[in-house]
Amino acid sequence: MGVAIRAADEGDRELVVRLLDEAFQDDPVSSWVFPGEEHRRATHHRLMAAFTDIVLAEGRIDVTEDGTACALWLSVPAAGHAQGADGAGEDAVRLREAVDPANDRVERIARLLAESHPVDHAHEYLWMIGVAPGHQGGGLGTTLIRHVLDRCDRERLPAYLEASSTRSTRLYERLGFAFTDRTLDLPDGPPMWPMWREPR
Repeated sequence: MGVAIRAADEGDRELVVRLLDEAFQDDPVSSWVFPGEEHRRATHHRLMAAFTDIVLAEGRIDVTEDGTACALWLSVPAAGHAQGADGAGEDAVRLREAVDPANDRVERIARLLAESHPVDHAHEYLWMIGVAPGHQGGGLGTTLIRHVLDRCDRERLPAYLEASSTRSTRLYERLGFAFTDRTLDLPDGPPMWPMWREPR
């Protein structure tokens, strides 16, 4: 598939936030974090903006040249997420205060993801991938992910992600990811599927 991909910069921030907001509005995990549709429509973009800012500062965002899809990646060194419960907890509190101060689910999911993240091996972490609703199912997500996985294979780096739906796990399995054997279960909410990929 001939799709041009480039690295996003600060000038792409609003594009990336909009893509993620549109792509994840009806996602099971987003629906759990923001349980009312009206509240989600009004607030969800703030969480996507916080994620975008973190990755612009610390990682890499790839976007398709036509602006219809993006992928957020972090390079995680061995023991890179092992900041301890206090550090993860402080980050989760700051995220909740910045996004939706009265919504403890923002903090709870941030803590859960930080606590469950693998720390034994350096890896590339696919934090999120978003495709504009009118362009989903056309292979853009696969192309964006392969763009980084090809480098992972050359550099002998594993990759990691948390899938938020059974539909997305099937895509990731086709790309070589495997379920790590236990789901991350949100309290009274949907599961997430941690997935790991060894380099090929």
